[in-house]
Amino acid sequence: MNAPNEPVSDPAQRSTRQAEVVAALQAVLPAHALLWRREDTVPYECDGLTAYRQLPLVVALPETEEQVAAVLRACHRLAVPVVARGAGTGLSGGALPHALGVTLSLAKFNRILKIDPVSRTAVVQGGVRNLAISEAAAPHGLYYAPDPSSQIACTIGGNIAENSGGVHCLKYGLTVHNVLRVRGYTVDGEPVTFGSEALDVPGLDLLPVVVGSEGMLAVTIEATVKLVPKPQLARCIMASFDDIAKAGDAVAAIIAAGIIPAGLEMMDKPMTAAVEGFVRAGYDLDAAAILLCESDGTPEEVAEEVDRMLDVLTGCGATRMEVSKDEAQRLKFWSGRKNAFPASGRISPDYMCMDSTIPRKRLADILHAIAAMEAKYGLRCCNVFHAGDGNLHPLILFDVNDPDQLHRAELFGADILETSVALGGTVTGEHGVGVEKLSSMCVQFSPEERTQMERLKHAFDPPGLLNPGKVIPTLHRCAEYGKMHVKKGLLPFPELERF
Repeated sequence: MNAPNEPVSDPAQRSTRQAEVVAALQAVLPAHALLWRREDTVPYECDGLTAYRQLPLVVALPETEEQVAAVLRACHRLAVPVVARGAGTGLSGGALPHALGVTLSLAKFNRILKIDPVSRTAVVQGGVRNLAISEAAAPHGLYYAPDPSSQIACTIGGNIAENSGGVHCLKYGLTVHNVLRVRGYTVDGEPVTFGSEALDVPGLDLLPVVVGSEGMLAVTIEATVKLVPKPQLARCIMASFDDIAKAGDAVAAIIAAGIIPAGLEMMDKPMTAAVEGFVRAGYDLDAAAILLCESDGTPEEVAEEVDRMLDVLTGCGATRMEVSKDEAQRLKFWSGRKNAFPASGRISPDYMCMDSTIPRKRLADILHAIAAMEAKYGLRCCNVFHAGDGNLHPLILFDVNDPDQLHRAELFGADILETSVALGGTVTGEHGVGVEKLSSMCVQFSPEERTQMERLKHAFDPPGLLNPGKVIPTLHRCAEYGKMHVKKGLLPFPELERF
């Protein structure tokens, strides 16, 4: 695959290949479901990671399952790469097109097929928006728990690809904990089902394999998801701290006290300032960090849990605490957190959102490290966290029109990811690897582990046509990456010396 932003080296090759693919797909798709002219394909050149762009060779927008299967069979026959795409809200470049491949848009698969209030399940097509599931289930007093910040736009197929979480994932789990069955098609157009609507499934349990596989194993067409009862009551505590370390310690203390909040989020001072100017959520702008701690359940359960959390927060040095008085104020508190990304877009031409995880007890350590990196790379960074499960979302602010700033942002991001690994964490929590974290996988996983990933990929996709060039780095790439960083002294990790 061509590197991001790098043009195809042979335009004649692209033109010839494009004509061949268009001819093959015109035989299985109506004319309005096939795009290949530049002005029509530009909207598909990137996902939410806008720093990297690539025009697809062709965009296919099938309307039926038969058309999806036919597109995959045609591409398989021609050995053409296929990149499945939902709403394009992903932040790791997972839906970045292949320069000589087909972008397979599932946008027209947007129907909710069944809401079953008795079994508390919903059957939905892959292009259904996350929030639409909860809206459809609301009349039955139910909702779909995973709630990424982009839930108003992101699709369930994309959530499955990335194993998305959200602000309430601490109590209710990630996508993998809320999906019962996934149905789709393999690279050669054959139907495949993972999981079951029953409590168990015969044979190997492959559902956790496909959830989080980033479109590399199969194309998701339909999913059966769990629905949960809407709690009778929810209250959110906004707690302010004059020191980041105290806020981090408070997160660990809440969990250590045996409390599992419905949501437990952290924002640092630059992030709260950006958000408050955008949505007027009522945040404390003097605080070094704020925590949003939510309790839900019966009124009695909520009252008891809120009191327990207030005691813990007080003991950890909270300087100010406010409990939402009603549902409107609770939603206002959360509107700030859920609008962290667009708020950052108001104060910077571009941002790069990292997505590492760390042990909760190391929150203060990573924040202090990021502060030092701001000086090192000469770029600002706003921090927002799914603090309860240690999932970081540092937003590095830069201008993509300045190549040097983009380069420094990339180094800054890699430094955050690799420091997270050194602190006992991982390079991704819910955004996926895509192309953004491809090199950082070299630090997280050994050559033997990456070989096993490649073997799993080969078992599902022998020709390697589904979303190629992402997630799993080549041995050559890791070797070059390790040599470069050791030479420049950017990474103090001795394990890199093995490359």
